[in-house]
Amino acid sequence: MAAPQTQPRPPPLPTASQNLKPTTQPTVHTPSPVSLQPSTKKSPSKPSKLFRRFRAVFRSFPIISPSCKIPVSLHGSRMGEGHTHIHGGTRMTGTLFGYRKARINLVIQESPRCLPILVLELGIQTGKLLQDMGMGLVRIALECEKRPGDKTKIVDEPIWALYCNGKESGYGVRREATEDDLSVMQVLHAVSMGAGVLPNETELPDGDLMYMRAQFERVVGSRDSETYYMMNPDGNNGPELSVFFVRI
Repeated sequence: MAAPQTQPRPPPLPTASQNLKPTTQPTVHTPSPVSLQPSTKKSPSKPSKLFRRFRAVFRSFPIISPSCKIPVSLHGSRMGEGHTHIHGGTRMTGTLFGYRKARINLVIQESPRCLPILVLELGIQTGKLLQDMGMGLVRIALECEKRPGDKTKIVDEPIWALYCNGKESGYGVRREATEDDLSVMQVLHAVSMGAGVLPNETELPDGDLMYMRAQFERVVGSRDSETYYMMNPDGNNGPELSVFFVRI
């Protein structure tokens, strides 16, 4: 029987070596089926067919924009050092995952058993970002242009310029959760926090499927700014990540 033909990959982001979705799909060993529950929050509207085409084309071009507008401190004190809760924040579950040599994804859920309310694909290699987080503070800023009269929520914007610790790092793209995303979330439904590698039956060209899950605090500054702070259960030890969304 003839081998099935694989579909060509879309053009990669400028800072990523390969597309996130490998040609050979991994087999993730899932425990007894557990259905993820719908979020109590209203999910973002699905992108239109026109936007999907726009996103596919945009991924192949670098973003040209001024330097990051979010102040980034690489050596200052950690925000809320030793804290357990940010005043006015909403506790969420955040999961970073992806193949070691491919782009990393960030999924936000109300809880580990809920369907995602936000899925971001970031133009940073999974292994590189997790390595940087192990070495110190990581600040990700996602910037998009403010349009007069536009009432779109900031996390519903389709595409952002991406900066990591003040350095331009390609794109951040919001997308709908795929079956592969939901499979990973279902495997991790009982995990409230932790990091590791999900098992595969075959060796993949993009490396192991890595993940890190933690509690995040969501803080809304205004309709044009929103931040997700990773919360460390041990106070000021371990990796720390902040994700800023801003319209300028």
